[in-house]
Amino acid sequence: MRPSVPGADDGESPSSERESTMLRAALHARVAARPSGPAVDEDEGTATVLVADDDPATLQLIASTLRASGYEVETAPDGQAAVERVARGGVDVVLLDAVMPRLSGFDACRTIRGLGDDFVPVALMFATTDPKSRVDALKIGADGYVCKPFEQTELLVCVSSALRTKRAHDRMKAAREKLERLRRYDALTDAHSFLYLHERLDAEFARAERHSEPLACCVLDVDRLKVHNERGGRSLGDAVLRGVAEVIKGSVRDSDAVARYGGDEFFVMLPATHFAGSLVVASRIWRDVAARSFAAPQADGEARVTASVGVALFPSRDVRTKEALLHALESALLEAKRRGGNRLCVFQQEGFIYTPSGDERT
Repeated sequence: MRPSVPGADDGESPSSERESTMLRAALHARVAARPSGPAVDEDEGTATVLVADDDPATLQLIASTLRASGYEVETAPDGQAAVERVARGGVDVVLLDAVMPRLSGFDACRTIRGLGDDFVPVALMFATTDPKSRVDALKIGADGYVCKPFEQTELLVCVSSALRTKRAHDRMKAAREKLERLRRYDALTDAHSFLYLHERLDAEFARAERHSEPLACCVLDVDRLKVHNERGGRSLGDAVLRGVAEVIKGSVRDSDAVARYGGDEFFVMLPATHFAGSLVVASRIWRDVAARSFAAPQADGEARVTASVGVALFPSRDVRTKEALLHALESALLEAKRRGGNRLCVFQQEGFIYTPSGDERT
């Protein structure tokens, strides 16, 4: 660590030389001591530590000590270089000298705290031992600190503690992401979940009302899925559902939403889609499902299925609320099923229209 002194020449100051000498002496006395276990986790891999210090001798000595304990080590000559390296990703722990040119350790710590979503623990290194510096470090978000000259054990404990914090934070983040995915997606079909559907429907319906835009929706029911479950086992039924979901998702835009609506039902939301456009999409899905065969690795043979589809549009004379839209969809689907399935039915205030059956498919 070389203090920044206005008007100083390029040579090292006596205090800087003393600091480097004391640190080297303290660390050299411990380098040959019992080695710590490798800083490697079978699941996480080797940890990468970034060390920033403007004193080259100190920098290399700390790096050598950490490498001897199994860490991957990268170095930076000042706080600005450290921030730029952290921004590129792949760093697990950062050690910053408190006083450096261009950007101090304190300022670098504050900047790193604001970088992206990934958590990177930061420890500050001080040449002074006054409590105020340590308190200030914790106030700005540092995860630890060490005071020079420090022993090898002190340095390694500081880094390993910061690494444990990093690993715990990463595991919690991964668990939250997994829970969020489970909340948003159906585990079997990878279509959106029932919960996500209603949250999205609330938002899309409110937007359609606010901007006077149409909102078309479809509900698809796989005909006689129970028969395929009984014939080929649950694995065949699951393969059918996964395949139908793939067909539907391949027939819609990125801005549309496909969700698992029930055991054998899917909900398709088509924002900013008029009547004619909704019929084009619904007809394509209906025909493509019937044209595809489905198979499961654990089951013998293939399954071919048909679908019943109900379509409704907001706004229309009898559809002025979200609840009315859902009721219209259910009514259209029930009408398609009542007529024998394998049929597309559109809800209209004067009755149901556009109901081609499988016999009319070209």
